Amino acid sequence: MGVIRRAGMFVLQVNPILCDGFGHCAELAPELVHLDEWGYPIIASDPVPMADVGSYQSARYAERGCPRQALHVAKVATPVPITNVDVRPPTTVSRGRRPL
Repeated sequence: MGVIRRAGMFVLQVNPILCDGFGHCAELAPELVHLDEWGYPIIASDPVPMADVGSYQSARYAERGCPRQALHVAKVATPVPITNVDVRPPTTVSRGRRPL
């Protein structure tokens, strides 16, 4: 039996044009979705690690359970840390022009 490693991040996205505010997504993924006073979802844009299996499964349930198919689970590539970057300001090159 092997171990499944979940690398990367995901984000739950909503299409506001398709959404009718039924609120099923908040019931299926309460840790990711909050509703406003009219029942429309408010979803944070912060990526969630794929290693958080419970959140990922509830996001998939919410995606499948949306009656208007307004939700989408998008996988986000993990940002690669940038190293060995020169942070000095660029030097300006002066061209020896003659004054008029």
